[in-house]
Amino acid sequence: MFHLPRSPRLCLSLAACLLVQPVQAEPRFDLALVIAVDVSSSMDPREQQLQRDGFVEAFRSPLVHKAIQRGILGRIAVTYVEWSSADDQAVVVPWTAIDGPDSASTFAQKLAFQPVRRGTTTSISAALDFSARLLREMEAETVRRVVDVSGDGTNNDGRPVTEARDQLAAAGITINGLPVMIKEPEAAWDMDVLDIYYRDCVIGGMGAFMQPVRDVDQFAALIELKILREVSGIDGRDVAAVPAASTPPGVDCRTGEKTRQERDRPAQPNH
Repeated sequence: MFHLPRSPRLCLSLAACLLVQPVQAEPRFDLALVIAVDVSSSMDPREQQLQRDGFVEAFRSPLVHKAIQRGILGRIAVTYVEWSSADDQAVVVPWTAIDGPDSASTFAQKLAFQPVRRGTTTSISAALDFSARLLREMEAETVRRVVDVSGDGTNNDGRPVTEARDQLAAAGITINGLPVMIKEPEAAWDMDVLDIYYRDCVIGGMGAFMQPVRDVDQFAALIELKILREVSGIDGRDVAAVPAASTPPGVDCRTGEKTRQERDRPAQPNH
């Protein structure tokens, strides 16, 4: 059998080792953004359509196009997800690279053509877990990772929302919130201070912020502003994320879960 001399064999072995050493990949995107929107039963058809139209128009906006192109790399990756109960999350538009008006308009067009659906309960925690999984499965490196979660109610299904928030924040993922507050609270687990709930219980990570929507006429403009802030990397220093442990009295991060447990508890027989 033919054998290489010892030193060439060693050199070949070292070369092979060098070839298989992992190399840190350079980022390909300034931002990986998961837009996670609430389609639970508390979101009425008008709210759902306003929400959908707002995101469609945001990605048609020349201001958003310019903000994307001004990034270090000049491109972002975006996916649009609808969520409801703990076992109900769906990708409406998959990961899409956006680097200017044409690709942004294509994303908006795909989103506009998708039908709007309606789910049941509200699991913000499961929506965050699902979004984190999508970010982990991305093959390309990215400078920032953000989940943009919107909804009109508190978490009432799945694990506590603060557990999911803290895990994402620990993994370097920023969670921004868009609490929808355009109608009076109706269900038992609705909250008239939903913006405070989102601030204290939902958003988290570096630079996290929340942008409440209180007026129908401002829905589209505020969604555009939120996307602009996320694309530009403008943080939420004015609205800091508060750990659950220091949540002020009156804002209970388990309020939705507790109310649902009370509602689902079997009635005690009268004696």
